Amino acid sequence: MADSSRADRWTARAATVHDASAIAALVRLAFSTQSRPTTPPPSALKETAATIIDHLGLGGGAVIEERGMLVGAVLWNEEEGGLYVGRLSVHPDHRRQGIAGALMEQAEREARRRGLDIMRLGVRLALEDNRRFFASCGFTETTLHRHEGFSEPTWVMMEHRLE
Repeated sequence: MADSSRADRWTARAATVHDASAIAALVRLAFSTQSRPTTPPPSALKETAATIIDHLGLGGGAVIEERGMLVGAVLWNEEEGGLYVGRLSVHPDHRRQGIAGALMEQAEREARRRGLDIMRLGVRLALEDNRRFFASCGFTETTLHRHEGFSEPTWVMMEHRLE
């Protein structure tokens, strides 16, 4: 996790899927962290927020702001006896400041608070940096998945057993 001087600048807040401002901020951040940052049109903002809500149910999550700017967000839900972590986004300018790690630590605390013993997430196979990051957080790769229309696997499921 980041050192205390850096952490002092952060404002972390819990978010539920009913927290419209946190959902909207998460969607904006997801668009801004693309390889070619874009601003989502209002229709995409609404549709993407709905997709997040549908996918993650009533799980909750956390967002981190630094000096009023959203720099990281993660959502999660309880699924099959574990915590499924999704939609982790960290602004590119802040990737080396430990924010992604801090968000994963918050997700792990949430899993432990719920009495769960496993965390899961899916990662695109092409995103090698993300796979390495989650491996450094204690996740191991388990199964491969492919999306409809693809002949080869495109995603890998990763999991982290809590002790």
